[in-house]
Amino acid sequence: MKSYLFPGQGAQYVGMGKAWFELFPEQTQTASEILGYCIKTLCLDDPHNQLNQTEYTQPALYVVSALAFLAHQQRDPIPADFMAGHSLGEYTALFAAGAVSFEDGLRLVQQRGALMSQVDGGAMAAVLALDEATIRTCLTEHQLETLDIANLNSPKQSVLSGLNNDISRAQQAIELAGGRFIRLNTSGAFHSRYMAGVQADFARCVAEVEFKAPSVPVIANVSARPYQDHTIQSQLIAQLTGSVRWTDSIAYLLAQGDMTFVELGPKKILTKLVAEIKQQAASLPASNAAKTTTLTDPTAQQIERWNQSHGVGTQIRVAHLGEPLRTRTPAMLLFGHRPAVYVEGVQGYIALDEATPL
Repeated sequence: MKSYLFPGQGAQYVGMGKAWFELFPEQTQTASEILGYCIKTLCLDDPHNQLNQTEYTQPALYVVSALAFLAHQQRDPIPADFMAGHSLGEYTALFAAGAVSFEDGLRLVQQRGALMSQVDGGAMAAVLALDEATIRTCLTEHQLETLDIANLNSPKQSVLSGLNNDISRAQQAIELAGGRFIRLNTSGAFHSRYMAGVQADFARCVAEVEFKAPSVPVIANVSARPYQDHTIQSQLIAQLTGSVRWTDSIAYLLAQGDMTFVELGPKKILTKLVAEIKQQAASLPASNAAKTTTLTDPTAQQIERWNQSHGVGTQIRVAHLGEPLRTRTPAMLLFGHRPAVYVEGVQGYIALDEATPL
């Protein structure tokens, strides 16, 4: 079996995509017309130093990775068995799986990047050499619960997201716990509660896009599982504030059998993360490896039980909200630790502990 992987922000560099732009001039021209600027010039020359700005980075990576997929498809027309993308890369995975057109995906990515770039005051930092449990303990002990774990990239690589001052305060706490702390050059607190302010606007953008059922399973960042029927819109909305559960996503794919991973994009960042996840899985006893892929911790069990019993569209009652509400997503791990479900009417998430199915 094989899985195609598509990278997110951080994979960009000036000069990326040259061969693919030449191979697919029609798609390159279409992208430029949609964006209102020359995508080829941005990626190859970056004359105005915009490539690392979120509103430009996201469309650029989407286009380059989509063209990389088309080029690979010419060499290897046998379809993949699974697809997954890291954050922004999830949109490229949906395009590659036929769930969204190249044009609609690009428009949505452009809108996403523009909205995310509007949220200022935030920052992010990579944490190396500490596992998730240790990071969470560290945050709690130092009264840093205002930070979210935005990315769970590998067993020893995570990313914190939050307000500037809180990220700065976290450095000493992380280093005291034995971790490495690397502040990232990002313009906002992505994949955290601080993106909630633009979530409603993005939901309206998503509602305008026609999605089809993927031709092959696509792993969603927020659930680390394949999309269920009619959940693409809701999971993409949830992804703005939810953790990118990359380690769990790859663990799920590894559990499907003998898996070959092919990264399609400007760099091989995800390939390195996969190697780290594989190495960790290989070092675990068989019983522990099984736990990794079957979600046996209490929080994951709660989510699994909910999704087995209650589909999207379930009516729920929440004590402090009065009228019954209807769910728009499967249950998921919000902010990396809170079991929740997105509901209609309140434009937000309800903790599973507060939701009573009707």
